Amino acid sequence: MAESAATSDAQPVIQVKGLHKHYRMGAETIRALNGVDCTIRENEYVAVMGPSGSGKSTLMNIIGCLDQPSAGEYWLSGENVSTLGDGALARVRNRRIGFVFQTFNLLPRANALHNVEVPLLYGGIGRRGRRIRAREALERVGLGDRMDHRPNELSGGQRQRVAVARALVNEPSILLADEPTGNLDSRTGQDIMDLFGTLHQAGQTIILVTHEPEVARRAGRHVHLMDGVVTEDYLTQEPDA
Repeated sequence: MAESAATSDAQPVIQVKGLHKHYRMGAETIRALNGVDCTIRENEYVAVMGPSGSGKSTLMNIIGCLDQPSAGEYWLSGENVSTLGDGALARVRNRRIGFVFQTFNLLPRANALHNVEVPLLYGGIGRRGRRIRAREALERVGLGDRMDHRPNELSGGQRQRVAVARALVNEPSILLADEPTGNLDSRTGQDIMDLFGTLHQAGQTIILVTHEPEVARRAGRHVHLMDGVVTEDYLTQEPDA
């Protein structure tokens, strides 16, 4: 088992202990996770890496409260969420986790401001409060002058910035990014990674799933998975470089 690189005095945001996830596919049992232990603390910037089938997507689905483990525990900000039902998981997801996806997942007919407001609708925030917080989030990612634009009126990098603003609008404990530069050209991808670096420097905890070494290099810690277990967990020399 790989020794954890998490040695900071900062408070743990994520703790997974003995995490297993098994799927049934016909007569076969797929063992996606086989006893993962990992602690991620406040303001860490972690890249999760591994080949296809290593278990990284399964781990991220559990961390993102999109799935539940077959065995083991998952603690998020001091709460054991591994035993929660679907409704409770949805509430945790909305309050504590911001998602950034490779494919942006924006509403095509809504402008940037309305796209960013969406998570606040589920949180019961009134219209005026939603508008103020969405504007602040868009300004934070440098899109204060693009609030009225629909996705088809924005570049790929701008669409991803809208997605980042949407992920941040609820002030989540963690920002979970799944291949966030996968649909962007190299220059635009670098701009998005610069934004992530700025967010991390401002105190945001970031977990990044990627197979690209150049993207992972920006993180201060790398966690490698293989066959459902953590094989390497180490600090890098140049976080946010």
